[in-house]
Amino acid sequence: MTLGVLPVTDPLALLGAAVRYTDASLRAVRPDDLLRPTPCSEWNLAQLLAHMDESLAVLEEAVLDRSVLLRPVSRGGITSDPVAALRDRACRMMRSWERDAAPGGVRVGDAMLPAEIAAAAGALDVAVHGWDVGRALGLAHPLPVELATELEICAALFVSEADRPERFGPPIPVPPWAGPGERLLALLGRDGSR
Repeated sequence: MTLGVLPVTDPLALLGAAVRYTDASLRAVRPDDLLRPTPCSEWNLAQLLAHMDESLAVLEEAVLDRSVLLRPVSRGGITSDPVAALRDRACRMMRSWERDAAPGGVRVGDAMLPAEIAAAAGALDVAVHGWDVGRALGLAHPLPVELATELEICAALFVSEADRPERFGPPIPVPPWAGPGERLLALLGRDGSR
């Protein structure tokens, strides 16, 4: 299967579902939670929120500029209320995709990717980090089955061994009866069974 053909129903709807799922975790964050550890062992919750803000900015850049820079760009960081800033960024990003997501490509470095691939990759990033936030808070907030099912397909296409161990941990074995959310998280090196 090539990355030009994405076997998900509607990548933009998938991105919207990921944002809604993540928003539920973000609503539970309180200022005294920001130093909590996250499943991303090198980050506390404040650092994870800053990373999520950067990721959402890149997703917005992808649809507005049809280009993504492959180097870190300072976007000014997030404010004293990182959750409000992040939720605002997510709303702006979704409005941009809903308004400007015409078929076509997004330049990533020297390569062109279909915009649908960028939206699906963004959905994967947004939803998994939404799960990370929920886990940091101790919430029972599993990925919805439909969202996890489509994201599992995306992860199988997008995540390679070259992404490990920097971007993702090694896959974690799951029992045969594991659901799509647990399988997705395990594929990305996260233990979704607890």
